[in-house]
Amino acid sequence: MAGSRTRDVSFDETTETMAARLVQSGLSLPTRGQGFIDITAELQEWLREAGARSGLLCVFVRHTSASLTIQENADPSVQTDLLTALDRLAPQNAGWVHDTEGADDMPAHIRTMLTDVSLTVPVEDGRLALGTWQGVYLVEHRTRPHRRSLKLVYFGS
Repeated sequence: MAGSRTRDVSFDETTETMAARLVQSGLSLPTRGQGFIDITAELQEWLREAGARSGLLCVFVRHTSASLTIQENADPSVQTDLLTALDRLAPQNAGWVHDTEGADDMPAHIRTMLTDVSLTVPVEDGRLALGTWQGVYLVEHRTRPHRRSLKLVYFGS
């Protein structure tokens, strides 16, 4: 074939499952104000209780001023730098029109728009199929503590 390239790629063993099930639940947790909250252990525990083996976990945060991300879980300075970057992109007291809930509200909406409100993570052998240095985080964008609600949906065997 003219113009085709050969790449050094490999695929893991493919598995096929005929029977699938859907498990849904909610998770509510407090935040301490702006920052990252590692929720990996809570998600893993929920998968264990749900009897998950192989499938997908979808996590959805039900707020417009908090978000979800998969990030480095070994060096906390990564989180510090990410918060600094978000602060530069959406600073407080920048003359935002929407400020009825405080100076941190509009920047929180922008930061949520720049990140994610939902994540889908593969599940293998009942465990989140994350990379070595990855963790799942709820990111609180408001400066004061809140109680955040997440929806968890597992689809698989």
